[in-house]
Amino acid sequence: MKRIGILTGGGDAPGLNAAIRAVVKTSLGIYGNQVFGIRRGFEGLLAENGVFPLDYEAIRGILPRGGTILGAASRGNPFAIQVQEGGQTVTRDASDEVVDRIHELGLDMIVAVGGDGTLAIARELIKKGAPFVGIPKTIDNDVCGTDMTIGYDTAVGMATDALDRLHTTAESHHRAMVLELMGRYAGYIALMSGVAGGADVILIPEIPFRYEVVFQKIRARVEQGTHFSLLAVSEGAQPEGGERIYQDVQVEGQPKLGGVGEQVAQHIQEQCGVEARATVLGHLQRGGSPTPYDRWLASQFGALAAQLAHQGRSGRMVALRNGQVTDIDIVDSQGKARQVPLDDHGLGTARSLGICLGDRYQAHRELEE
Repeated sequence: MKRIGILTGGGDAPGLNAAIRAVVKTSLGIYGNQVFGIRRGFEGLLAENGVFPLDYEAIRGILPRGGTILGAASRGNPFAIQVQEGGQTVTRDASDEVVDRIHELGLDMIVAVGGDGTLAIARELIKKGAPFVGIPKTIDNDVCGTDMTIGYDTAVGMATDALDRLHTTAESHHRAMVLELMGRYAGYIALMSGVAGGADVILIPEIPFRYEVVFQKIRARVEQGTHFSLLAVSEGAQPEGGERIYQDVQVEGQPKLGGVGEQVAQHIQEQCGVEARATVLGHLQRGGSPTPYDRWLASQFGALAAQLAHQGRSGRMVALRNGQVTDIDIVDSQGKARQVPLDDHGLGTARSLGICLGDRYQAHRELEE
């Protein structure tokens, strides 16, 4: 009998509970192993009562639930824990304490479910002798090494539903409706939901946009008698020659993106004479019940992770590649965040549908016409 731990690091995402359930059911039912839940990411390994047994009763009914029964912590990096000393906040490295705690608990493997930040921490702890298997999750779909992450499909569905709803009010009031979407520096959510939701303009981080090209699209629709437009804008989108917009907030020491949607709407109203409104979908994309596909993907990821944990294969990450669930070296998930390739078929589809991506290609093609 082996002792398997599981934690969910970073922010929440639909499908986390489905992954937890799959790890527990496979570990208990197939391999006869014990499973322990770790509360609030890596923080639970240092907290009193932060580790507890997971059995069938603990996972009953969690498959359709959003969030995570283990709790999440986006500021739980053991290599940079913030503590109060002498009335001041200081940062210290507690990674050795985490490794020691893992050994004290007798955990043979820890399944870390998270995005690039969580997986990066797992990679560093592996170097210190801690055993980890990774499961990629993030609505941004930006983890290298896998074609899709847990939570992405649900986020796209929510964004598409929002675009459908904005379409009716845009048409009724003859407005340009701008929907700002999450994704950080990857435009997957904006691109897929924009195509699925009938957006006229899609702006993503991978393609710096030209305001004049966007204005040209809005004006052309007005001239054709269509007095409304729908825009899907990724929070990381930026104008050509300009900079990204950040809020006065930091997450894990990094500035938080946000505000480009409002800026785009303001410029459209000023330059095109069209009433424009911006909507920030925000954390609605991360909440609620996961879609059937996210439950399916998370269940497959969890079952394979339980198998890898039983086999003692530390340093592996489960992944979806070419339609097949497999495992790869967790090092392959390291590096720059995964982005939409410029030769992506989805971008070609968007162009074929007449969707403006705000780039030089679009401008050149329309000028030729």
